[in-house]
Parts: sequence; C-alpha cells; structure tokens
Amino acid sequence: MDHTFEKRKKIIYDLICDDFYVPMKIKEIAMLLQIPREQREELKEVLDALEAEGKICVSKRGKYTKGEAKRLTGTFQANTRGFGFICREGEEEDIFIAEENRGGAFQGDEVEFIITRQKDGSERKRTEGRIVRVLSHRTVSIVGLYEKSRNYGFVRPDDQRILKDIYIPAGKEKGAMTGHKVVVELTSYGGDQRNPEGFVAEVIGHINDPGTDIMSIVKGFDLPVEFPEKVMNQAERVGKDVSEADMAGRRDLRGWEMVTIDGEDAKDLDDAVSLTKEGENYRLGVHIADVTNYVQEHSALDKEALKRGTSVYLSDRVIPMLPHKLSNGICSLNAGEDRLALSCIMLVNGKGEVVDSEIAETVICVDERMSYTSVAKILEEHDPEEMKRYGELVPLFERMAELSRILRERRHQRGSIDFDFPETKMILDENGRPIEIRPYDRNVATKLIEDFMLLANETVAEEYYWRQLPFLYRTHETPDDDKIRKLSTFINNFGYHIHVGNEVRPKEVQKLLGRVEGTPEEALISRLALRSMKQAKYTWENTGHFGLAAKYYTHFTSPIRRYPDLQIHRIIKENIRGRMTEERMTHYEKILPEVAMQSSVMERRAEEAERETVKLKKVEYMQERIGEEFEGVISGITKWGAYVELPNTIEGLVHVVNMTDDHYEYWEDRHELIGERTHNVYRLGQTVRIRVLDTDKVQRTIQFGFV
Repeated sequence: MDHTFEKRKKIIYDLICDDFYVPMKIKEIAMLLQIPREQREELKEVLDALEAEGKICVSKRGKYTKGEAKRLTGTFQANTRGFGFICREGEEEDIFIAEENRGGAFQGDEVEFIITRQKDGSERKRTEGRIVRVLSHRTVSIVGLYEKSRNYGFVRPDDQRILKDIYIPAGKEKGAMTGHKVVVELTSYGGDQRNPEGFVAEVIGHINDPGTDIMSIVKGFDLPVEFPEKVMNQAERVGKDVSEADMAGRRDLRGWEMVTIDGEDAKDLDDAVSLTKEGENYRLGVHIADVTNYVQEHSALDKEALKRGTSVYLSDRVIPMLPHKLSNGICSLNAGEDRLALSCIMLVNGKGEVVDSEIAETVICVDERMSYTSVAKILEEHDPEEMKRYGELVPLFERMAELSRILRERRHQRGSIDFDFPETKMILDENGRPIEIRPYDRNVATKLIEDFMLLANETVAEEYYWRQLPFLYRTHETPDDDKIRKLSTFINNFGYHIHVGNEVRPKEVQKLLGRVEGTPEEALISRLALRSMKQAKYTWENTGHFGLAAKYYTHFTSPIRRYPDLQIHRIIKENIRGRMTEERMTHYEKILPEVAMQSSVMERRAEEAERETVKLKKVEYMQERIGEEFEGVISGITKWGAYVELPNTIEGLVHVVNMTDDHYEYWEDRHELIGERTHNVYRLGQTVRIRVLDTDKVQRTIQFGFV
C-alpha cells in the first residue's frame, strides 16, 4: 500500500468534509492547499480515487463536494476486452464500466453501482461508473476446455467475456481429462487475487469428437435440448389426426388451391398461401397452422413453449419450441392432409392496398409442398421440367409474382428499408464438418413469401389495434438522434446527405441506400446505416415498425416456432368466438408485458447461439485453407485492424501487427487506417486481397494478412 497516497487522500477528504468547505474546482482546492502547478496531476489522482470510492461527488461543472454517490442498479453486460456496460430498464444510455471497476461481476449479473464520471460532451463522451456490489449472479454454469494439472484442474471458458480460468479442485473433475469440453457449476466467483472455483457437472466430449463443438454452444447458452416427460406425453395425447369434431364450426377451405413454399430441408411448415384474381383485385389467403388447438393455455406444452420462446436453428440441428410430434406432425401443413388453420384472407387492389380482410378459423388441405428453388426455376428460368411437373400450379405462381411486385413497390414508396446483406448457407458432411459455405440465395420465391407474410402481419396488427384489445406487437423504434447525426456527418465525406430534423424518417434511410447502390462505398454506408438502427423487439404497446415504415406490425405467421405468434392466435380465437370478456382482457393485460419481455430475451439468446455456431463452422472451414489467398471487401475498421469479408460471407481480421509494411493509425471519424510513412489507406468497402494466416477454434476467430 502507498501510505503517502493514502495520507494525501485523508487530508483532502477531511478538507472536503469540513463544515466550512464550499464546493470547489480542482484549481481552487490546489490554491487553498498551496499545491504547486506541477503537482496538480497528483491532486487529480487523489480526487479521482476518492470519487471512485464513492466518498465524494463531482458536479457537472467540476466542483467537488462531500457526499456518498447515489447507488443505482442495473444489468452488467461484459465485453471480451475486460470492460463492460450497465444497462438500466427504461434508460437509453448505458454506463461504461472499466475493467478495474467491475467488482467481480460476471456477464448478466444484477449489480449495484455508482456514477464516477458524467458525460460532459467534450473529452468525456460517455458516463462511467463503478460496481460496488453484485446483487445476484446470472451466470451459474460455464462451458469450457478442461486442462489437468498435477493436483488440480482448471477450465478455460469458451465465453471470452469471462476473464479468469475456473479452478477445479482434485476429485471434482468427474473423470474429465485434458482436452474435454465440460460444463462447470460455480461454487465461488473468486476475487481480485482469486480465480472462480467450481466442479465439473457434465463432460460434453473431447474437443475433436464430432458434435462436441455445437453441443458446447448449446450448453453454453443453456438451450434446453430434451423436453420434460410430461410435455412429451401431452404432445403424444394431443397430436392425433384431425377429426370431424375438430373441424366443427370452422370454415372449410379444403377446395381452395393452395401451396406451401419453403426451403428443401424445412420440416415445420406453418404457412400456406392461396391467391385468386377477382376482376382487378387479388384475393390473398395466408393460412397459418392453428397451433393453439393443440397447445392450451397453462398446459405443460404451453409453459415449456413460453420458457423456450422460439425454435433455435443451428448449423447442424434444430432445437424446436414444440416437440416434433407437433412441430413436424399435426401442426405442420403437410400436403394432402387435412389441417386446422387460422386464415387471414385479404382483398388487395391493384395498388397493393388491403381493401377488405377477415381472420377466420378454417380447415385446409395443401395441394403441393413447393420449395423456393422449384418456384424460382418456374418464375425466373421457365425451366421446362419444373413447368411440366407443376403445370396446373404455374398460373398460381405467376399471379403470386405479379402481386409480390405490387406489394414490394408499395412498401418501397412508403419508405420501407431493405438491408439486403447475404445470410450464410452451409453444407455439412455426416460428421458436421463444413464442405461448402456460400451466401443464401434470396430469389423471387423467398421474396414473394416474405411479401405475403409481411402483409398478413400488418393486416392482423392493424385490425387488433383498432379493436383496442390486449395484443402483442413487433416494434422497431426510431434510431437515436446521436447515431443518425454521426452517420450524417460521415456520409458527407462521400457527398451524400441524410435529412436530420426533429426525427429521422425511414424514407430518408431508404433513399440513402438507393443512392449508394452499386457504388464502391455501398457496403460501407449500408453497414453503418444498419448499425445506426435499434433492435426490433416484442411489446404489448403498438409504437410502429421503423424499418418497415409500418404503423402496425405483429408476428402472426409462425406459431410453430415463435411464442408471440402462438400468444396472439389465442387472443384472436377468443375474440372470434365472442369470449373476450372484461375478465379475459384483464388477464391478458396482466400477462402480456412479461410474455413480450421473455420472448425478446429468448430471441436474443437464439440469435447469439445461431451466430456462434455459424462463426464456429466458418473457422473449421478456413482451418483447411490456411495459406490460401482470396479476394474480399473491408467490412470493418478498428484501431486493432481491418475486418475483411469474403464473397462466401466468411469474415476475418487483418490485425495491425500483421500489417508489416508500415505503422497504421486509426482515423475514427473517417473509418480509415492510414500508413504513417507510405500514406497507404485502408477504408470500409475497399476490395483487397488477403491470405489466410491462422484460425482459433476456441475464440472462433480467423486471422488474415494483406497480400
């Protein structure tokens, strides 16, 4: 301990606590104590230490006063580089927490903290804080790689946000050997000088065994793999064929021409479409599996579905929200089989406006199970073989393409934003190893299904908004002014402009994306525009969807794989049947905020798990290609290097330490790395040639070098 420093702290603290002390700035305190100018930096360190301890406060004007800092609570979000942020419900700004101020907090912990630095708009661009107490630990188990030492073992966490290895005492390893991936239950969270401690609860398998990698991600995100026996038994009981009793009172649409259009490998088919022409108008039917007929409120199936929130689609498996007996069986709209549905039937005019609509409980029978590939071959390539095979349905597909163009154009006119970044399509072998990675083909068939589902979601949302019934909406808030202003300032460098008034409108973002289309800076500006957006979420109040430029939007079309869709089906059916009493409305008003929160949280978890499995398989794919050269585009610029994305969607980092031709400085305002000597510039959107240098399967990273 530095006794001199502690002594100075006591002197300053006693001064500020004196009854005659008035709030002063650092300069005034220095003058009062006759501290020379050259020692004022030391005084600043003392004041900072007292403030960090919560013993004194500093005002926005920089005046120091006595007083314990106000204690606040929030959720800690860790970063792989040690620091983190605290999120508070209802607050826009996150609080920055430096690594030394984490107070032993883990990712997701509920913490108590104090503000140590207020954002002041100049050198302090963000509010900073210090965690003083962990209220509750959210992390109770950790997945990682076990390594055995002589008398003990330790586990290197997969989650890079956990900065210390987990100590495993002798006898607590459950037979794990070096190289095993394991699940550790924590018994201690450690401290400044002490590692967290735990015991091995489960051995997943050796790191090189097929399937261990994905199962490690499954366990790491605490994704439920098996269904409880009670849930499986219930699924078995309810998953019977559709009977006459089931169809009673429903509108019979089994004579309507309709198809499902999905990916070749899809098994849970929850939406079918029908389309006829009535004069100048189109009669579009979007028929959705009536899952609520089999999943009753408060049942074991319902509770498990809410707990899971969503199906999770990993690279080599699906973790469904509902058991396969339902998701791939009686709830799946399989061709040639009678199925119960909730149908949104819309009359759409030639401008793409819904002039009439109804939502009805129906019974349907799909004529054909179509794939996106087959429909695209018919509509884009006029493939003779496909045209002959599905001859009777070709006029239906042509009508669909016609209406799809009208709907897309109408959405474009109102300002809907289409961020057309390619998703990743992976082909794996029988051992789960990637043999091909490419962008997912978004063809005319995928677009027309997207258009019809969007229209049904909007129609249902608007209908129930004006009915003033409790409901769940899919909302997307207007971006923060700060982020849009930064985007506006940046694009001015390229001669572009985005109008920033009281509130940015989606049309402005859409116009910007239209202007940059086909230019060298398209990828750069599109990515920055996307990063300026907020995340969509589920809410029980309708605030509109910014990205779609829609006043009303919900998720109605996927009740097999999303709980919010299942929830609103239940509300719709109660309303159709005249059972939406005051008592039921009060019930839904009570439960919907929690359903919205749970669904949003589970959606984020699923997205993160899906993203991690994709990253993992990309690393595996590039392990076989170390030393090979590829052409790519710079997709990100940071002070530690440039991220490069290849045409197959794989991204890697060219670290500054591997940029050996010069010393490169990061110019944040221009998103550029500039060589000090050569003045060579690397910028977002630039086409470059790279060589694969290395991969790290544990950290799921790929290292590139410029050629």
